[in-house]
Amino acid sequence: MPLDNSPDAPIPVGRVSQLIGGWINRLGAVWVEGQITQLSRRPGAGVVFLTLRDPAQDVSLSVTCYRAAFDPVADLVSEGSRVILHAKPEWYGPRGTLSLRAAEIRLVGLGDLLARLELLKRTLGAEGLFAAERKRPLPFLPRCIGLVTGRASAAERDVLQNARRRWPAVRFEVRNVAVQGVHAVSGVIAAVRELDQHPEVDVIIVARGGGSVEDLLPFSDEQLVRAVAAARTPVVSAIGHEPDQPLLDYVADLRASTPTDAAKRVVPDVREELARVHGLRDRARHGIRARLERERGGLEAVRSRPVLAAPRRMVDERAAEVSTLLERSRRTLDHRLDRAGSELEHTLARVVALSPAATLRRGYAVLQREDGAVVRDAAEVGAGDVLRARVAEGGFDVTVRQD
Repeated sequence: MPLDNSPDAPIPVGRVSQLIGGWINRLGAVWVEGQITQLSRRPGAGVVFLTLRDPAQDVSLSVTCYRAAFDPVADLVSEGSRVILHAKPEWYGPRGTLSLRAAEIRLVGLGDLLARLELLKRTLGAEGLFAAERKRPLPFLPRCIGLVTGRASAAERDVLQNARRRWPAVRFEVRNVAVQGVHAVSGVIAAVRELDQHPEVDVIIVARGGGSVEDLLPFSDEQLVRAVAAARTPVVSAIGHEPDQPLLDYVADLRASTPTDAAKRVVPDVREELARVHGLRDRARHGIRARLERERGGLEAVRSRPVLAAPRRMVDERAAEVSTLLERSRRTLDHRLDRAGSELEHTLARVVALSPAATLRRGYAVLQREDGAVVRDAAEVGAGDVLRARVAEGGFDVTVRQD
């Protein structure tokens, strides 16, 4: 209803602002499309501030939204992004400003698709499906390679030709499936599971050529990602070109930039391996020769030592020493015997010189009584005593007379 006012009864500014706020609050939430011209994410704040501009007109509106509404697209939006907001108009009375309170943010077209993929990526990553410790090493030389790809596709040709060029004896189990469209996900999942149960398949390659984001969308399907994560056989993802990164790349045990790169990563090059074998053989031969030369030099050095060059030299030296010692011992013994003989002769001469027999030879006699005692004093005998006179050449009896 129109307000009852006049120049004589004007409405206060606060009342006008209040009335405008009431009218605006009666408006419901609307979907708004525009381009972000300013984006303010204050650290620690729970509210994000945007400026949304109409791309066709010079009209802008301020937008506020809580972190819970902004975080799902935080990594995908920036200044210049086109978005669709589900927001409710709000009037701030004290300053008389109009803004939108956003409850949901979506990116326009491809942006919305990327936002959903980013959310799925975060969910699967939080479950640990992309963890590095889950990645299994590829066999050095697989007995058989499982290949999941489109029928008669360039990706199939690139994998087969490059693999056989590198290793002619390589064997493949190829499963041709739809790699685009509504049947792509189910076909790829069935092929991966079949090859995973094959007893001779050691590695599985899922290959597809390049394409748009929509064309590669099946390889970001949650069911396919979980099927690859559950496979026991190592899986190589070779989807699109280098910039393309579907979610299959994150869960696979190895990401190849192209199908050709997948063939090079899975199969070794026979020429490179032969060159490596020849190089290792040459290194081993050189090492053995060097070791033999070193040992031969050591043996020659040992043989040149006196102990081996003239092994009898030490024995001869010891024999000469023994002969010298024997000769010295003999000379010493003869010298000692000669000296002992000379000393014996001198001793014998002294004994002979001091012997009573020598005295007797000079005409002396020894008188002994009948008991054998030697008479040393004339008073020891009397007249008529019979004594034994011992001379140098025997003895005789004598009778003592009284003088």
